[in-house]
Amino acid sequence: MEADKVKESIKKAARELFRRYGYKKTSVNEIARKAKIAKATIYKYFDSKELVLHAILMDYIQESVDDLLGKYNNQADLETYLSNTILRVSRLTYTICNEFLGWDFIRESTNTQEYLRTLSDDLEFLLISSFINNTEISKAVEPERLTFLIKASKNIVFSFAFTSVSEADVRKNFVSFQKEILPYLVKATVDGN
Repeated sequence: MEADKVKESIKKAARELFRRYGYKKTSVNEIARKAKIAKATIYKYFDSKELVLHAILMDYIQESVDDLLGKYNNQADLETYLSNTILRVSRLTYTICNEFLGWDFIRESTNTQEYLRTLSDDLEFLLISSFINNTEISKAVEPERLTFLIKASKNIVFSFAFTSVSEADVRKNFVSFQKEILPYLVKATVDGN
């Protein structure tokens, strides 16, 4: 197998296992078995299980962000578009935490919280560069204002993972963000132009 195919088979196997059993309960041995490769082969391409997870999540996020940003045209209402896009990206974050990691593990594990900080920073960089590289959006909103919107939204949404006691709390906080906070962040971003 060529390197790209091996990496993809590792990520595919891990993605299925993480979704089914969660990150914590999935071992590297199980990933290797599912991918039909030796455990050592995984370590040839990824230094740790955490880096396999990171590659899966960044692929997932990149595809989703590209899809969302590709739907903007300068005829659309900018405030509505930005609100909807930030909301969808925030839902991606929720999905990641819910489907791959599990809320209990996030709150109980220092390593997971450190990983979430890294993921948060990588997500922020990806979003800022994707928004700024989108010609139509960058014409409509100054890069500094887009950066403000993304950083503020990301920080609020990621704080849910650290402060919520249950999944119901996360959902309640998310609804509060959507209805009470996001409209003001978007308005401040758009009105600054």
